[in-house]
Amino acid sequence: MSVIAAQDLLSEAERERVLQAIHKAEERTSGEVRVHLDDTITDNVLDHAAFVFEELGMFRTRDRNGVLIYVSLADRQAAVIGDAGINARVPEGFWDDVLALLREDFSHGRFADGLCKAIGQVGEKLHTLFPYQRDDRNELPNDISFG
Repeated sequence: MSVIAAQDLLSEAERERVLQAIHKAEERTSGEVRVHLDDTITDNVLDHAAFVFEELGMFRTRDRNGVLIYVSLADRQAAVIGDAGINARVPEGFWDDVLALLREDFSHGRFADGLCKAIGQVGEKLHTLFPYQRDDRNELPNDISFG
């Protein structure tokens, strides 16, 4: 079975759907959501996701409420990483349902669907913890990054 390169995983229309999902999720929260797709990694998925989180500067939010949805395609691994402002308020396993949504659709080749559902679930969780504020501004790019 050939492995899809991260850059080629989503069509242009699917990328737009994912970006719209991020925008929609952030409309109801002061939190920030990003997606990062990697071809493959050699270390632990959580460790690498935390490294990418730092590399993307996701800790640079006022309330430390950034969330990274990280996927390593060849390794079939994923992680959801929340910043310190979130982690201080949630129990262990808080993101497990998000990962389950992502994995279900990914296992059937529905990559854009899985990302959009996971982003929507992250947005709902962030809305509860960090509702949208009138003075909110977009603190991080709403894009998909690739490794």
